[in-house]
Amino acid sequence: MNNPVPQIGFVSLGCPKALVDSERILSKLRAEGYGLSASYNDADLVVVNTCGFIDTAVEESLDAIGEAMNENGRVIVTGCLGKDSGKIRAAYPDVLAVTGAHAYEQVINAIHEHVPPPHEPHLSLVPPQGIKLTPRHYAYLKISEGCNHRCSFCIIPSMRGDLVSRPIAEVLWEAEKLVAAGVRELLVISQDTSAYGTDLKYREDNWQGRKVRTHILQLAEELGELDVWIRMHYVYPYPHVDALIPLMAERKILPYLDIPLQHGSPKILKAMRRPAATEKVLERIRQWREICPDITIRSTFIVGFPGETEEDFNELLAFIREARLNRVGCFTYSPVEGAKANAMSNPVPEEVKQERFERFMEVQQRISQSLLREKLGQRMTVLVDGTEDGKTIARSAADAPEIDGVVIIEDQELPEGEFVEIEIIDYGDYDLWGKVVPSSSP
Repeated sequence: MNNPVPQIGFVSLGCPKALVDSERILSKLRAEGYGLSASYNDADLVVVNTCGFIDTAVEESLDAIGEAMNENGRVIVTGCLGKDSGKIRAAYPDVLAVTGAHAYEQVINAIHEHVPPPHEPHLSLVPPQGIKLTPRHYAYLKISEGCNHRCSFCIIPSMRGDLVSRPIAEVLWEAEKLVAAGVRELLVISQDTSAYGTDLKYREDNWQGRKVRTHILQLAEELGELDVWIRMHYVYPYPHVDALIPLMAERKILPYLDIPLQHGSPKILKAMRRPAATEKVLERIRQWREICPDITIRSTFIVGFPGETEEDFNELLAFIREARLNRVGCFTYSPVEGAKANAMSNPVPEEVKQERFERFMEVQQRISQSLLREKLGQRMTVLVDGTEDGKTIARSAADAPEIDGVVIIEDQELPEGEFVEIEIIDYGDYDLWGKVVPSSSP
């Protein structure tokens, strides 16, 4: 009698970069013949891919480990929190193994040790694009790991190391496989997308009989030939980023730029160890909009950073009022164990952080409403994400999945993963409503 296929459960927490790590591990397990269990009860072992970026993420990760231990009892921990194995072992001494971020082989080896693989791998069970945790029509394309910045509030370099870029031919090969499998949107991610290739000195690779440099501009040009949506995330505003904007104007890639600006006060940006020339940022945003008028600019900001005064906060509000960014996320500063900012003087009281967060979001909400109001009557192409209660939930070029707004089409259910032409008929604080434009064909 054949032995039953060993089943592995998987819990994936954190950012899209961690999600890609999970997909890579799952693809390897599936290739080796393991089954993937959706429940604790049916799993022979559970892997928890953790996040350790801020304190709330650490708590969520520890809770997830605890749940897996209670429900299953055989748990391997990996991911960013795995760097602090002492904290994990102190809370859960019986976990089977602890590995750090992007430690694929260590995770696989630990699984082999505790749940040996089937005798014969079943490679035919793995689709060419590997195992994905996103819907079929979009996928994250991770182009590098680690970061060379040393921001005072961040511990990513200590968890994931310095920048390590993937060779461009390898990235393009993966992108082609994903598109061939039905992906309609590729979301390019890394810790620092603009720095792609700097560690390799922009080395050339052979791709389809020609030489291509490992550089963000060449990558964008090549991806732009795939005839799918290409969305750029985590783009630091280095000077060479300006070269991406004409590609957006030509619709080679989506007119969407995700830039982590963090603050608008030069004093606070300096304390964060971030570029502090806010005037230059505003001027470049104006230039980008001249080249590509419908560009969507997304960013994230931190309020309540140590030493932030009311004057600093008002500078931030003045910055976002002038920049009029389309999509904005805001977080109150949260101390992260190991971050240099923890030792800074003049911490901001929690109640002041929260009050500033609410004021910030009120200002940004008005900006968002004003920008969305300008979309009334416009026609645009949207990508359908799914249906809900008789209506269609879709996204425009201005909307990244999970973090931005959506476009709602009432009283109609359209196929997931399809591009649809619509007209905008209403707007809210962050979302749009549209109706399908009838086809003009006979």
